[in-house]
Amino acid sequence: MLGSFSGTTVPALLNSTSNHLYLHFYSDISVSAAGFHLEYKTVGLSSCPEPTVPSNGMKIGERYLVNDVVSFQCEPGYALQGHSHISCMPGTVRRWNYPPPLCIAQCGGTVEEMEGVILSPGFPGNYPSNMDCSWRITLPVGFGAHIQFLNFSTEPNHDFIEIRNGPYETSHVIGKFSGNDLPGSLLSTSHETTVYFHSDHSQNRPGFKLEYQAYELQECPDPEPFANGIVRGAGYNVGQSVTFECLPGYQLIGHPVLTCLHGTNRNWDHPLPRCEVPCGGNITLYNGTVYSPGFPNPYPNSQDCTWLLTVPPGHGIHFNFSLLQTEPDNDFITIWDGPQQTAPQLGVFTRSSAKKIAQSSSNQALLKFHSDGAVGGIFIIAFSGQYHPLGTGCLSSNPSSTTDLLHHFGQDAFALVSIP
Repeated sequence: MLGSFSGTTVPALLNSTSNHLYLHFYSDISVSAAGFHLEYKTVGLSSCPEPTVPSNGMKIGERYLVNDVVSFQCEPGYALQGHSHISCMPGTVRRWNYPPPLCIAQCGGTVEEMEGVILSPGFPGNYPSNMDCSWRITLPVGFGAHIQFLNFSTEPNHDFIEIRNGPYETSHVIGKFSGNDLPGSLLSTSHETTVYFHSDHSQNRPGFKLEYQAYELQECPDPEPFANGIVRGAGYNVGQSVTFECLPGYQLIGHPVLTCLHGTNRNWDHPLPRCEVPCGGNITLYNGTVYSPGFPNPYPNSQDCTWLLTVPPGHGIHFNFSLLQTEPDNDFITIWDGPQQTAPQLGVFTRSSAKKIAQSSSNQALLKFHSDGAVGGIFIIAFSGQYHPLGTGCLSSNPSSTTDLLHHFGQDAFALVSIP
C-alpha cells in the first residue's frame, strides 16, 4: 500500500512500482466535503542494474524489473559460490536481493555424474601454493572412467597429479604426471577413481583441466556349465563373488570362492576350479558313492587308490557295485572289514566277479583299487551304513565272560539274551 489519506492536507507526490494501481474511496453518513481531484501519468519504472555474469559461468533471464528473477549456472568443473537465484527488489532504488554469485574451481570434492570436468584450484589462473586436493569420481558398480587431459602445466617434479584406480590412498596409481607435457588418456577399471593434486611452496602454474566419461566394464567369464558341480552366486560383475561346490563323490580342485577382479578385461582372481574323483581318501558319511578315478571318463592306467570309509559306531557298511567295467583279472577292487589291510577281506572284485554285494561287520572298511598299464575302465560303488542292533549273537557259558557282559550292558541286557 502506497498510503491512506484523509482531511484537508494534500498528499505528497506518489510513485507506484507496478503497472497496476488500485484506488479505494470511502465516505460515511455524516459530513460531506469537496472530495478530491488527482491526476496521474505513466512513467517508465526503473529496473535493477544488469547483474554481473560470473567468470566461467552463465546468466539465465533478461528481465530486471521488480520481482523478476535471474539465475546463474557454472561451467563444468566449477562450483557456484553464492546464490544461484537473485530477485529484483521493489523500492525507490532498485537492487537485487543478493549479489551475483561466483564460479570457483575448488580444491577437491566428489563427482557422481556419468561424465564431468575436474580442474586444478583457481583454473584457468595459477593454482595456489601448498595444496593437497583429492577428487573422487564415484560411478555405479560395473563402470570405469575414461580420463582425457585438455590442459596441463605444473612445476616440474615438485607439483604433480596422480590418478588412482580406487578410492584409497593405497589404491594402485595408474598415472602420475608433472611438467608441461600433456598426458595421454587413461582408463580406470574401478567404479571409484581418485584424482590427487599436490603443489609445494614455490612456483605456481595454470595446473590442469581434465574430462572423464563413464564406460561400461565387462563381466567376468560365465563359469557355467561347471562339470560335476554347482555354482552359487548370480553376479559376475567386478567385486562380486561366486562359490563352487562338487557333487557327492567328487573333490574340488582349486579355490572354492572366486571374485571378479578390476581390470580392463574382466577376469576371476583365480583359475576356475574343477570337480574330479580323487584316487583314494577318507570318507565319513552314512551313505555315499565311490567312483573310479576320472569318472565318468575311464580311469588312468597304473593306479593304486585306497579309500577308508567310516560310518557311525554300531553300524556296518553295505556295498553295492552298481557298475563294474574293469579289465578282467588285472584291474580289481579289494575290500577289508576294518581300517587296515590286516583285517579280514570281504572280497576281491573284478569285471568277471559274480558277487557284486558285500557287507562289513565293522563301522570302518578299507577299499583299495589297482589298475595295471593296459586298458582302463570305470566303476561305481554305492555304500550305506547298516545298523547292528544290540543283543545279536550268544553269551558265552564262561562265568567270567558272562560277568563281564553283565557289567558292560547291565542286568536288562543279560535277561534279554539269556532266555532259552
